[in-house]
Amino acid sequence: MSHSTPERAGVPLQSDALLSDEERQLRTVVTAFADEVIAPQSYEADRTRTLSLSIVRQMGELGLFGLPFPEDVGGQGGGYFSLCLAIEAIARVDQSMAITLEAGVGLGAMPLFRFGSQAQQQQWLPDLIAGRALAGFGLTEAEAGSDAGATRTRARLDGDHWVINGSKQFITNSGTAITSLVTVTAVTGERMRADGTVGKELSTIIVPSGTPGFTVEPAYDKVGWHASDTHPLTFIDARVPATNLLGERGRGFAGFLETLDEGRIAVAALATGAAIGCLEQAISYAGARTVFGSPLGTRQHIAFMIAGMQARVHTAQLAWQHAARLRDGGHPFKVEAAIAKLVAGDAAMANAREATQIFGGNGFMNEFVVARHYRDSKILEIGEGTTEVQLMVISRELGLGADRG
Repeated sequence: MSHSTPERAGVPLQSDALLSDEERQLRTVVTAFADEVIAPQSYEADRTRTLSLSIVRQMGELGLFGLPFPEDVGGQGGGYFSLCLAIEAIARVDQSMAITLEAGVGLGAMPLFRFGSQAQQQQWLPDLIAGRALAGFGLTEAEAGSDAGATRTRARLDGDHWVINGSKQFITNSGTAITSLVTVTAVTGERMRADGTVGKELSTIIVPSGTPGFTVEPAYDKVGWHASDTHPLTFIDARVPATNLLGERGRGFAGFLETLDEGRIAVAALATGAAIGCLEQAISYAGARTVFGSPLGTRQHIAFMIAGMQARVHTAQLAWQHAARLRDGGHPFKVEAAIAKLVAGDAAMANAREATQIFGGNGFMNEFVVARHYRDSKILEIGEGTTEVQLMVISRELGLGADRG
């Protein structure tokens, strides 16, 4: 005898009861948009490695890029929680479009909103918040990934201009036809630490697209996220006005850390969406696929496998939602963000692996979304801080770890 209620039969369980009416409506609208607009073109975009700027524009028209910003700057007046709900819903069907939204807001518009001068905000924010433009965040380098303090890109003042030399790697949204700028972390001098040693002074500088000396190199040949725009960047005597300094000089590292903590919540929501997408596909396939005269889902080991997938989704969803609520409430959330990123990344990888197994040979074909999730999900254990970095953050909070500097 089945104990599933009709409205829940064959549908992954999600924590809608804990959402406000506005949040439930947002999830419903974005889920429908993802299913009806994004999903039908997802395979072709992946195959041709093409970011659909038409869909970016439509996401802007829906207000998704403005979700966490106040209305007085053109936003929707929501919080980070609302943004993460949208990212999760989109990631079910297409991780490339989800990361385009996540990076466009969290790494593109948010630093300008938080640290930009009034003039900088007036110049750049309206188009970014409306989805008419995208921006990249140039942090990672060949020798400075998890260790951002190893940054080698340098910027020196020459009169009333910064002159930038160096390179960046893996920068999302940096080379599209609508990319308006990249914010770049660079060494701008030296500073005295509290212990008397000398360290690097890191600052963040706005570099508009098309700046002479700023080159967007050819896109990467990536394992996954094929429709996401990702490039290495090169700066050779790139000159920008001194007024393009974003925030205070020497505060670039602190701004980066705040940006990264928020980004971990958003990527956790993306990973949860991927895990949900794999679960949805597994439930559907197990019900439709007949093996030896009965549905695949009637096999206990398949049913138990899918039950485990649901448990991972539930845990990951609670983790990112808790972190997002803390962030929106003005409470500390660094450790909770790390936990959410850790748990959700694991859930996405595990659910993608098991969904692919349930699909059998079909799970190895790129036209099936579970195959794309299998490729795409690995980066969720690397980007926005590796799994090991999350464990380091958590262990430090517990007073553990040899290096607590």
